[in-house]
Amino acid sequence: MLDVAVPPEAEEARLLRDTMRHFVDERLIPLEAQHPGGVPMAVKERLRDEAAALGLHALDVPEEAGGPGLSHLVQTVFWEELGRAAALPARESFVFGPLVGAVLAGLRGEQRARWLDPVLHGERVPCFAQTEADAGSDPGAMRTRAVRDGGGYLITGTKRFITGAEKADFAQVVARTDPAKGARGLSLFLVDLRALGASVGAGEPTVSGDRPCEVVLDGVRVPAEDRVGEEGDGFRLGQAWITHGRVMRHGARSCGVAERCLEMGAAQARARTTFGAPLADRQSVRFMLADTYRELQSARALTLRAAAAMDAGADARLPSWLAKVEGTECALRAADRCLQIHGGSGLTTALPIERMWREARSFTITEGPAEVMRDAIARQVLDLYAGRA
Repeated sequence: MLDVAVPPEAEEARLLRDTMRHFVDERLIPLEAQHPGGVPMAVKERLRDEAAALGLHALDVPEEAGGPGLSHLVQTVFWEELGRAAALPARESFVFGPLVGAVLAGLRGEQRARWLDPVLHGERVPCFAQTEADAGSDPGAMRTRAVRDGGGYLITGTKRFITGAEKADFAQVVARTDPAKGARGLSLFLVDLRALGASVGAGEPTVSGDRPCEVVLDGVRVPAEDRVGEEGDGFRLGQAWITHGRVMRHGARSCGVAERCLEMGAAQARARTTFGAPLADRQSVRFMLADTYRELQSARALTLRAAAAMDAGADARLPSWLAKVEGTECALRAADRCLQIHGGSGLTTALPIERMWREARSFTITEGPAEVMRDAIARQVLDLYAGRA
């Protein structure tokens, strides 16, 4: 690894980095060539057992809920190292157990016993359902309604592009409880997908190889005790889930993609000879590697800053936007340059580069397109600087 991605005094982070680096190098990267069409479930199950034996299991679960209680800063180590391998789908966490996200990790009391504990024991699988056809980056435009009905709610609406819904037992559903309040009128519910009125449609194949699904809720009855937080907390809770994802899956994981592309690109530049000289002697190729390395340092620094803000309990929205934009665009450019350095072989499925490129391209859109992130950043910049002129 070219740089230590965490403060040197963080022994826990160094140990996790070393363990993950060995697991990725020895167990995951070799599978890219062995199973270019996808790793079989039997192999994933063996990998899951091996990962659990190494302590690489449920790494985002707090200690009081039975997890390792890792800080967000340390969690970035896991995600960055994982990003170096393209053997497993980028949005699948099966091998490393339930990575539950901010909402479930924050459950307490009876809700934790009913919803989180079965996930940790491997008895139930969750998914997160916020996006709709006309309300992806604009949750205030959400149409799914949760209407009070006796001691509970009736939820009606359709969610789209829901990752993992086809395997999920329940969904964390964001729905509108007060139409007059826009995003402030959203609430979050834990919804059993086997309940009457709930159904999951066929997945839609994407360029990145996954198949997000449509989730239809037609008057699904949900008891009040399955609402998380108070009415109106849905936007805040949903953003907590998304912010964690932007920092880890989009920021830290993207740094791992760029790191792997540097490894492959530099090796190819030294090994490949054209017109009597190695590619490493060509200024155009050297600049590709230099730019990727420079951008990786920026993306890594912003990701660590966002993780540190989360650990400090500060408002991490702006740092997470910066980490997502810088990370995902760094990974996409890194994969594109690495593919270019490899020439025709980079276009083949024999190498993982095209897979990394496709997945990196998808991450510039999901959980907040780069344009929406830039607009959000611009609003902050205007508030910070307009009065200083």
